[in-house]
Amino acid sequence: MSSWRSLILRIGDKCPEYGSSSDFKEHIETCFGVLRRELEHSANDIIDFLLQCAEQLPHKIPLYGTVVGLLNLENEDVGRKIVENIQINFQNALDSESCDRIRILMRLLTSMMCSKVLQPVSLVVVFETLLSSAATTVDEEKGNPSWQARGDFYVACILSCLPWGGSEFFEQVPDEIERVMVGIEAYLSIRRHNSDTGLSFFDDDDESGKGSSEKDFLEDLWDRIQVLSSTGWKLDSVPRPHLSFEAQLVAGKSHEFGPINAPDQPEPLSQLSGVPYGKQKHHAELKYPQRIRRLNIFPASKTEDMQPIDRFIVEEYLLDVLLFLNGCRKECASYMVGLPVPFRYEYLMAETIFSQLLLLPQPPFKPIYYTLVIMDLCKALPGAFPAVVAGAVRALFEKIADLDMECRTRLILWFSHHLSNFQFIWPWEEWAYVLDLPKWAPQRVFVQEVLEREVRLSYWDKVKQSVENAPALEELLPPKGSPNFNYSMEEGKERTEQHALSAELSNKVKGRQTAREIISWVEESVLPHHGLEVTLTMVVQTLLDIGSKSFTHLITVLERYGQVIARICHDQDKQIMLIAEVSSYWKNNAQMTAITIDRMMGYRLISNLAIVRWVFSSANIEQFHTSDRPWEVLRNAVSKTYNRISDLRKEILSLQKNVLSAEEAATKAKAELDAAESKLTLVDGEPVLGENPAKMKPLKSNAEKTKEEEISVRDSLEAKEALLARALDENEALFLSLYQNFSNVLMERLPEDSKAQTLRALKSIQADEMVVDLDESSEMDVDNENGRPKKSQSNGEKASKVHNVGDKEQWCLSTLGYVKAFSRQYASEIWPHIEKLDAEIFSENVHPLFLKAVYSGLRRPVSEVSSS
Repeated sequence: MSSWRSLILRIGDKCPEYGSSSDFKEHIETCFGVLRRELEHSANDIIDFLLQCAEQLPHKIPLYGTVVGLLNLENEDVGRKIVENIQINFQNALDSESCDRIRILMRLLTSMMCSKVLQPVSLVVVFETLLSSAATTVDEEKGNPSWQARGDFYVACILSCLPWGGSEFFEQVPDEIERVMVGIEAYLSIRRHNSDTGLSFFDDDDESGKGSSEKDFLEDLWDRIQVLSSTGWKLDSVPRPHLSFEAQLVAGKSHEFGPINAPDQPEPLSQLSGVPYGKQKHHAELKYPQRIRRLNIFPASKTEDMQPIDRFIVEEYLLDVLLFLNGCRKECASYMVGLPVPFRYEYLMAETIFSQLLLLPQPPFKPIYYTLVIMDLCKALPGAFPAVVAGAVRALFEKIADLDMECRTRLILWFSHHLSNFQFIWPWEEWAYVLDLPKWAPQRVFVQEVLEREVRLSYWDKVKQSVENAPALEELLPPKGSPNFNYSMEEGKERTEQHALSAELSNKVKGRQTAREIISWVEESVLPHHGLEVTLTMVVQTLLDIGSKSFTHLITVLERYGQVIARICHDQDKQIMLIAEVSSYWKNNAQMTAITIDRMMGYRLISNLAIVRWVFSSANIEQFHTSDRPWEVLRNAVSKTYNRISDLRKEILSLQKNVLSAEEAATKAKAELDAAESKLTLVDGEPVLGENPAKMKPLKSNAEKTKEEEISVRDSLEAKEALLARALDENEALFLSLYQNFSNVLMERLPEDSKAQTLRALKSIQADEMVVDLDESSEMDVDNENGRPKKSQSNGEKASKVHNVGDKEQWCLSTLGYVKAFSRQYASEIWPHIEKLDAEIFSENVHPLFLKAVYSGLRRPVSEVSSS
């Protein structure tokens, strides 16, 4: 990397490029000094790289803005080109709905305005253009309020610029910026309050109406900006390096920013509720998602050194680093611990990362990314961050009963993986009291599932050793994962005829007999004499045992002998028997159960409908609130169905592009051939129509070849479109079956409507019977020294913990939680089928709590429940 590139990239960092200095003014002078010498030869390269760094390291934007100001002072053309480039990029970002790019470019423009590169009035015009678009969108007569997410995003972008340039705006163009503020206030008065229903981390927040009564993200940001304005725009969390060069920068020429056009308004809706409104609202929220939902884990005292706006700014810094450095985990952790703020922010950093890890409907990145970031931060700040993370875990554990089911699952997966990177060390004695709770208590289930996942990541004896400080917790460890083979040849075990058949089949497989030969043997020698049930059990158990040594063995067996299983299990009822045999064989190993069923679905030996029926069989239903085992199998099945559709859509998109390319190639080849055929040439002195035969032959060949390729690509496209249509039909059948089963089992167990119309009422039905000890309530307060809750027990003694929800009620709560989680995660696939689901399942005959769970997951107004 050339020296000037390195200086631009590393500005503001403690690094060799800038010696030992960490002074921003020195960094800017050094960087500008080198860039000034390079301008004559590399102006375009410098502009491109500078803008790229500003977009991908946005927490350094004040530094880059100042450098641009100095370059503009040196060479007006460079300043003008930078403004023009940003104008083009900004318009492209608006047209492509690239939220992060829009937000960051607006911040960069604000910083350049502070450095006298951009006229403040030009930026106010940008604000007013976006504000006008937002106001039109939410206008019930002229716009389409289902797209409020876009309007909110535009207004949030305007407000988020003010911490970086509010002081300059009100100093240089007070009337114009005041007009913008009045416009924002008017917008806030006509928009709908944005409830977090369905996306809250805690179910209690949905139940209590917190989402309706508390300020939403935009209202909260407006309040923070108002407080900042009242303090004269003074804040410590945004560097203002341009002030050190103000005397110089004031002499630079301020450029105009070209006009921008907001995207066209969506078509107005005939009514502002119902299915069309819900579909468009869902689509808009996917395009313009809310960037963060705050997870308040720690008490406010942990961040009392900050102004209200500081929290927003530090969150912006952290989220930007997570976004742009997601492929460089070490760099990511390094930047996160070195933000340009003068106060400590470990607690806020933990809350921000956990809010992203648990963000609903899904996190911006795979959960493994946040696991690695937390791990690297613990190593980067060994004296502070591990205790903060431990405090967060304890605080979330205190509230685990109210935590959304999807969040609970993610927390289990993260925590088990996190511990596996730190020798599985955890003070389990603090949680030993969970053994005194009922087996369905969420805290007990959480500990049980974490231990089960730890075993997957290590081995049983190692995890057992890790809980030696609380040996009673061994009871919650999963069984050792050995297979449960019906036909094992252990000494003393009775040998039956089925044992002999199993041994014979095993020998045939070892002898490399083909699937066809084994099918013939099964159909001629086994099935007629022993019946379907014995044959199915013997074949499946034997093949599973042969494939039990490793994942590779399993895949090999399924690839070679899957046809044998398919021949026996040719319909849904037989497939359910097949899944039951897999579950029986791997009853001591939930991981292998899930993997085997998933692989069998991949080879189309099992349908997703068969898996749904098996999950909702009586034996599994009883585990819904005590184990993740059936839910893992169901999640995998729905996910695989969804992935098939996603893959087909990607392939169709690619083939459509290939069809266009093939059409162009074929048209061009045909035109060249026609031109050659219509050309007059002299042959033996006589004019003849057509090119020389030697030239005509390759042209004809090329025209035929390109036409054949076009036809071939079109055929491939038609085949994929047919597969997609079939997959979408299967998807519709899957969700119909899934919701029908959910509705049926919940109707059997939920109390009458009059007794439980809310989750809170459901929890309190058997409260008096389940009270263990009510002397003290749980708190999410963490002490300073070790992150340990003030009321937790550190020696394993019985703690003042209580689970006052009955078995049946907890089953209903857990199952409703999964209804909401599935509805939310696959909302994009459910909305296209919503009319049919409304007609066949979401009718007035189903329980209101079931409907509320579905509607909450789909973000449909609960008020529509009564009108369904």
